[in-house]
Amino acid sequence: MLHRPAFADRHDAGRKLAAAVRRERLRDPLVLALPRGGVPVAYEVAHALHADLDLLVVRKLGAPGYEELGIGAVVDGDDPQLLLNEDVVRQLAPSPDYIRHEMQRQLKEIERRRKAYLGERSPIPIRGRDVVLVDDGIATGGTIRAALRGVRKAGAARLILAVPVAPADTLAELRGQADAVICLETPYPFHAVGAHYADFTQTSDDEVVALMDRAAAERRDAVAED
Repeated sequence: MLHRPAFADRHDAGRKLAAAVRRERLRDPLVLALPRGGVPVAYEVAHALHADLDLLVVRKLGAPGYEELGIGAVVDGDDPQLLLNEDVVRQLAPSPDYIRHEMQRQLKEIERRRKAYLGERSPIPIRGRDVVLVDDGIATGGTIRAALRGVRKAGAARLILAVPVAPADTLAELRGQADAVICLETPYPFHAVGAHYADFTQTSDDEVVALMDRAAAERRDAVAED
């Protein structure tokens, strides 16, 4: 039997995901998208919820001499969060100066990416908001795990993880880090996120910019009407 993808594309996934997220009855929600692939999905969720949309960039902190090995991560926002992998830090014992330098280096990269996508717009404050964290799917969950910890540490009132597709075992590991986890498809065997989309073309920088601009304009129009 031929496998039929659950979603036509990321916008289709976002519209279907939005219907599930709306059942959470969130108060003044803030939708955070993991760029780039999470942006079209999150745009549809924010559009359906009449919610603010922002990006959440996560950058790994590389170990001294072994950049591919993460000693932690920096999660951006109006109050960027440093998250350390305590086990790795104990093992490698990087100096406080190294950690501080590596954090500043990754914060500069986060700032560069935000400026490329959002111009001079400042991050939307997280503290006290009901936050919906959105990506186009989860495989291993490393980036999502850091993002959840960062948003929680930044003071979200409620934290909802919402993705179209993910493996059940990865979701089980993440459930304790969010107030609710919404996932439409948990196929087994999982294979890869893209296998569940008919069109999984890479999201371009231009598309991210266009969708974030559109979302901001929609919110400005909604506020003006109020």
